[in-house]
Amino acid sequence: MTEQATVNKETATKVPTLPDAQTVTAVQHYTDRLFSFRVTRPASLRFRSGEFVMIGLMGDPDPKTGKQKPLMRAYSIASPSWDDELEFFSIKVQDGPLTSRLQHIQVGDEIILRPKPVGTLVHDALLPGKRIWFFATGTGFAPFASLLRDPQTYEDYDEVIITHTCREVGELQYGADLIESIKADELLNELIGEDNLRKLRYYPTTTREESPKMGRITDLMRSGDVFADLGVSPMSPETDRAMVCGNLAFNLEIKDLLEGYGLEEGANSKPAQYVVEKAFLD
Repeated sequence: MTEQATVNKETATKVPTLPDAQTVTAVQHYTDRLFSFRVTRPASLRFRSGEFVMIGLMGDPDPKTGKQKPLMRAYSIASPSWDDELEFFSIKVQDGPLTSRLQHIQVGDEIILRPKPVGTLVHDALLPGKRIWFFATGTGFAPFASLLRDPQTYEDYDEVIITHTCREVGELQYGADLIESIKADELLNELIGEDNLRKLRYYPTTTREESPKMGRITDLMRSGDVFADLGVSPMSPETDRAMVCGNLAFNLEIKDLLEGYGLEEGANSKPAQYVVEKAFLD
């Protein structure tokens, strides 16, 4: 969870100056490459946990016309659908058109948020099953941060497994903090239920810096380590469902693995055994 920052009266009553403007209410930096932030939620915004929206900032004025165009990118909403605010988890790219600027936002600043949520990482795109796997790399954890705080996730499945693979230990902090907060949060315990929250299993791995579990999740699936470590049987289309969010190479690799287990890719219009996020900033 992000560290809340106080919003003073001046910030709270600030008149938006950007199109579709929302006010930043909290910012937390994890590493020199990762940070999270929270913003106000438009009163009209309705979304399903796991969906994404377009957010951004105004670009520099055109040297000839002086006009500004918005710099927009797709960001998964990391907060659950019932939250009063919207949370996002982002990388920092020093020469990136948007993230080079977005990483410097502070409480009280404004961002542009287009309130038209879409996405494939939603429960409606999967057929009923017994066990749900969330496979994330880097900031691909964001949509699962939303789904892990959604009561439907625990109502639909007997087991909930979230894997998170990063290069360094510090890059796992956002996910580790969130898992800990889920189990300790009184509101979530009341909303989801203590028995349901016991279904949650967390499996973090690193690929460069030494940690309790080293290796790419795809390699650990091939070797069988992940199933042995968790004490579960290998994946099957009869029992297992999966959602995937990572960089393009990871998505393609794990798609092949999942289909090797017999799972078929689903969509909102045709639910099946697994889904992959098509719009992910990395």
